[in-house]
Amino acid sequence: MAVSKPQRSRYTASRHSTILAVVLVDVVLIVAFAAIGRRSHDEGLTLTGIAETAWPFLAGLAVGHLLVRGSRSVRAGTVVWLATVVLGMVLRRISGEGTAPSFVVVATLVTGALLLGWRVLAAVRPR
Repeated sequence: MAVSKPQRSRYTASRHSTILAVVLVDVVLIVAFAAIGRRSHDEGLTLTGIAETAWPFLAGLAVGHLLVRGSRSVRAGTVVWLATVVLGMVLRRISGEGTAPSFVVVATLVTGALLLGWRVLAAVRPR
């Protein structure tokens, strides 16, 4: 008896699409965080400038997503958020960028609101 591969393929494709969507939403939010931060400090909004600000957090975000395998749950989002902030700050420190306590607090609160906020809304939204 043959195993129904098309059904499994649809599930796998759907799962990959969901993971990609979750990662893309988070990437857009972290890039927006970097752009808003640069603008609020009168720094240029060039693609290079935004990339320089965002890369440590995007690296942390990537590690977080590897740990949770793209889940969009609030619990997984908490792991992604903490990895984003902790690794982002470590990488900023190593690369000679600022990690003033006030920045750490603001970055933690804003990225938490962004990365967890949409997950909370998705979790409570009726299907």
